[in-house]
Amino acid sequence: MVSIAAMIGAAIAEIAGCFAFWAWLRLDKPVWWLVPGVLSLLVFAYLLTLIDAAAAGRAYAAYGGIYIAASLLWLWLVEGIRPDRWDTIGAAICIVGAAVILYGPRAVT
Repeated sequence: MVSIAAMIGAAIAEIAGCFAFWAWLRLDKPVWWLVPGVLSLLVFAYLLTLIDAAAAGRAYAAYGGIYIAASLLWLWLVEGIRPDRWDTIGAAICIVGAAVILYGPRAVT
């Protein structure tokens, strides 16, 4: 459960941090928006280290599926654009893929 919570927290932190840059560059928000954006990206990087995986690449790959689903939630809740059925189906596939990567049986090497 710690891994799932870490991935959800990481997704929120990464999306919020990246959105701060988006808002500054694309939505004409003031430059000070970058301060919480950078702090949020630092939290994101820390939370990724809490994912229970033997290798960073596997943790990042599994996180990718959660990130995709969280991005679609951001699209809906923050940007006010409701994901369509193809977004939902794609996110579901990604979450299943993340679970397979993170929890699939591994040969001991």
